[in-house]
Amino acid sequence: MSAAPGTLFSRDYFQNQLATLSSLRPLGPVHPAVLPNKVAVWVVTDHDDAKIALTDSRVRKAAEPLREVMLRKLEEGGGHGELSAFFANNMLVMDPPDHTRLRKLLARDFTRGRMEELRPRVEQIAAELLDRMPTNESVDLIEQYAFQLPMMVICELLGVPEEYRGPMRDWSQAMMGEASQAEGVAAGKKMTALFTELVQRKRSEPGDDLLSALVRASDDDDRLNEAEVLSTAILIVVAGHETTVNLIGSSAELLLRDHATRRRLVDDPTLMPQAVEELLRLTSPLTIATVRFTDQPITFGDVTVPAGEILLVSLSGANRDPARFDRPDEFELGRGVGHLAFGHGIHHCIGAPLARIEGEIALRQLLARFPGYARAVPAEHLRHRKSYMVSSGFQTLPVILDPA
Repeated sequence: MSAAPGTLFSRDYFQNQLATLSSLRPLGPVHPAVLPNKVAVWVVTDHDDAKIALTDSRVRKAAEPLREVMLRKLEEGGGHGELSAFFANNMLVMDPPDHTRLRKLLARDFTRGRMEELRPRVEQIAAELLDRMPTNESVDLIEQYAFQLPMMVICELLGVPEEYRGPMRDWSQAMMGEASQAEGVAAGKKMTALFTELVQRKRSEPGDDLLSALVRASDDDDRLNEAEVLSTAILIVVAGHETTVNLIGSSAELLLRDHATRRRLVDDPTLMPQAVEELLRLTSPLTIATVRFTDQPITFGDVTVPAGEILLVSLSGANRDPARFDRPDEFELGRGVGHLAFGHGIHHCIGAPLARIEGEIALRQLLARFPGYARAVPAEHLRHRKSYMVSSGFQTLPVILDPA
């Protein structure tokens, strides 16, 4: 007799989402669920259907209608009737032509070549972080390494002063769903207020940074309005570090368990770029793609999702779909880039080249410096993050870097 299917976004799901997704897979490619904030949603879990959901014109992201659907769903669930700044006018909640206009503007600053120019600085930051950590006592690899590196990189890229980085992390986590709806809204307001102040500074004292470039685009060419500048800056901070934190932390944890893969990467560091692709597939740093809604009915398998519904795409489910990947739960170098860790279609993550560089450097330096790093607590003591979007990540990862 087969086990009963798990429940999406339950307490058990956040601790072991892959078991839940596996139990649901025989039931079809799309499933009704309720988010922790009481919003009713539909979740696509299979690879091919995920690609359809991420590209089909019947599934949209336009800000105003999306906000209307979200607010209606919040009210129906008895939740807080206000949305966070994450639902403001940024690329995540735009359809063409607005999305095309804004993405084209940012694309020139997020080209692969421009991101490669950051490689020496990323190498330097990773080395300095590893230098500071104690080697023979417990250290939290999330707090002191996986979080610090991408946050420092993205804030330097934007031109955000160092003293704001700590609060930004707390606000970012709240906005990503690791707090109540009201706390997420409050965090968004605080981050908006901070960037309002920073934009004013950049307008009077511009620098050679991305935030100054966004301000210039608003002032000179009238291609961005003030709201778009603020919401885009917030998006860059949140999206620019959250998923990379999970990539580094979850990959480091996976390599604690997969000794053969770790030894292979220690012996041949040139394999790391390939390894990062497979680690992206296995860890799915962004578990659920950003929110969409159905503009028209759309059918997945035998189930039709009506118009006016919130549709989520499980990237972790798609990336472990046995119909797409042989032995999907095993690490296998050379699979290629068939995963959906960075999404698919016009909303494919614009920061993917930077995330790949940061993940590659962080893991390569960690293994080069501390090839025998070991878990400082039993595996069952580790707890996953509680955001429905990034639940594959760990809250903490205590390790001893040099147990010898």
